[in-house]
Amino acid sequence: MELQHFSHPHPLVSFKYQTVAREEVDPEAALCLGCEKPVEGWSYGCNQCEFYLHKGCAELELAPKIQNPFHPKHPLTLLPNSPQSRSGFCDLCGKNYGGFVYYCNDCNFDLHINCALLQSSIAANFPNSLHPHSLHFIQNYNKEVEPDCPGCQKPISGPFYHCSDCTYPTFFNLHKECAELPLEINHPCDRKHPLTLLPQPPTHPQKCSCYLCRIQWKGFVYSCSLCNFDLSLDDFLFSPPTITVASHEHPWMLVSRKMSFVCDCCGTDGYHSPYFCATCHLLVHKNCISLPRNIRITRHCHVICFSYSFQQNQVEDCMCRICYTEVDTSYGRYCCSASGCDYIAHAHCATNKSIWDGTIIEEGYDEKHGPSNLITDVIEQISIEEIMVASKIKHSYHHHNLRLTFSGEIKDDSQCDGCMRPISNPFYSCEQCKFFLHKNCAELSKEMGHPFHKHALTLTNSRTLVEYSICNACSHWYQGFSYRCYRRGCSLNFDIRCMLMLNTLNHPSHDHSLFLEHNRQRDCSACSGTMEPWSVAYRCMKRCDYTLDVGCATLPLTAWYKYDKHPLTLTYSDESEPSQLYCDLCEKERQPNSWFYYCADCDNSLHLNCALGDLPYMKLGNKIKGTRHRHPLTVVKNIWNCPPCVECRELCNGQALECKETGCNFTVHWDCCWDLTF
Repeated sequence: MELQHFSHPHPLVSFKYQTVAREEVDPEAALCLGCEKPVEGWSYGCNQCEFYLHKGCAELELAPKIQNPFHPKHPLTLLPNSPQSRSGFCDLCGKNYGGFVYYCNDCNFDLHINCALLQSSIAANFPNSLHPHSLHFIQNYNKEVEPDCPGCQKPISGPFYHCSDCTYPTFFNLHKECAELPLEINHPCDRKHPLTLLPQPPTHPQKCSCYLCRIQWKGFVYSCSLCNFDLSLDDFLFSPPTITVASHEHPWMLVSRKMSFVCDCCGTDGYHSPYFCATCHLLVHKNCISLPRNIRITRHCHVICFSYSFQQNQVEDCMCRICYTEVDTSYGRYCCSASGCDYIAHAHCATNKSIWDGTIIEEGYDEKHGPSNLITDVIEQISIEEIMVASKIKHSYHHHNLRLTFSGEIKDDSQCDGCMRPISNPFYSCEQCKFFLHKNCAELSKEMGHPFHKHALTLTNSRTLVEYSICNACSHWYQGFSYRCYRRGCSLNFDIRCMLMLNTLNHPSHDHSLFLEHNRQRDCSACSGTMEPWSVAYRCMKRCDYTLDVGCATLPLTAWYKYDKHPLTLTYSDESEPSQLYCDLCEKERQPNSWFYYCADCDNSLHLNCALGDLPYMKLGNKIKGTRHRHPLTVVKNIWNCPPCVECRELCNGQALECKETGCNFTVHWDCCWDLTF
């Protein structure tokens, strides 16, 4: 059975697609181009290209134009995908998608196909004090909506209210329960006056220490201006009088009073309505009641356990291994369960969303009996000082056997095919082709955790012809091995150089140790670049507050310059006269506070990029596709012959992209290849 569908130029053939159930979504699974869900069962596909549609999506009767209540200004036109980009944001649910879309060209307005078919009704008498626009009530919606509810700050699913006047990036979707809250209540925390519902916390002085300001609450609040008292919806809606949890043997009882206390679980201040255990005489925050007993985080190799064993006297040098500040052992904390391991962390540090993925470890879990995690097969072994070492291996990412070399001759341009760094002893090499692996890179695990990311990562290998990749830690383009997160909505990848980084860093640019830090927006002390709020960096916890982004922290300490017989050293400050601050390669000015490479013997100074080249982490001889040139381009290193770039006409010093096809004299800088139009 064939079908000619509006979304595809070729006829589609009906077939039955077989799938294998997996715990996580298979990254290689075929996806329906209509709804972007994995294809299964009876479906339609194209014999000429990888195009699939569910049977239901292909046979859905869709009008070419509709008048939709969520966008009453103009009619919406049915398109195979959003014209704004390969994927767009639905202006109702706020989610990123790439399937069928109803689109308004005048307003750049998108509605995902499922959202466009929803029925709604105008919510009458919605109070203007909470939102100035009229809202649509949507009853039958069984998926999650983005962003979180502005009232309670929790994810939205099920019936909700939607504002058609608020568009990206300020979507306004509100839980049905939050939209129908009473505008005024009486509460035991303030018995003198009623509390009034407000759309956001009242304005407080900077660095206010009240409860809402300390937890940075941004949702609706019940407020009494006379008593300067605010109550979050989290406390009003989700605070039952008694809570029983498996991690504590006694029930917790709510104390409905405005009172100050120190939480016995996390050691931080509280300001009203704690929960109390009458047997243990503990006062805790409501959120701390649900702290799990055993968890695993990628910042540590063992399971860590929540401990209530309070100590009245501080243990010396008891420092949290996540934020590197002191842990007060008279309150709860997470400690390592392994014998002889002194790992410790604050309760809130260990369960932070950027550190912990939410997985709880059951009691009795045995860490010693995990699945096999090897990527190599050992063929031959030798004994070195009574230690057995694999002298010949078969690696999963190469089709020939590899032999170990401890002190072999290394050519200048040899690079490890795993990490793309210059090859050094000891290493494995292929006797049939130019394939090299550092011993450490050959012994990498198939799956592993890393402090940069909260999920377990999987080792992957780029092909010879690649679309190129960018590391999400250091932002460098690279080829070779990488570790990727295949969790839905994640898709982060890290090159091997970054995967070799640890929780702590001793860098020659700074006298003190640097510690890994998540989600802190700071300027890098090396390049002065501003880091994104979600990125990781290395920071000194002393008063100097020195910070390095991962890109600067992983720079090689030495580099080579084609006109200098000595290696150049990474240098962190320059006290030369301003007139002497220039690069000896590009002859352009250098910034006095930026790092550079320097040869003291020859007095040569180079910008970082001039010394390393545009493509320092791509292997010479590898091909790149995906540019606008008609042929694949090869990564080359121009040392003595420096043809000019076809785009900017400047000399291609160091790495460049070159076409090896006969009669095609084409060389281009990496940065310039993006602007080529053929």
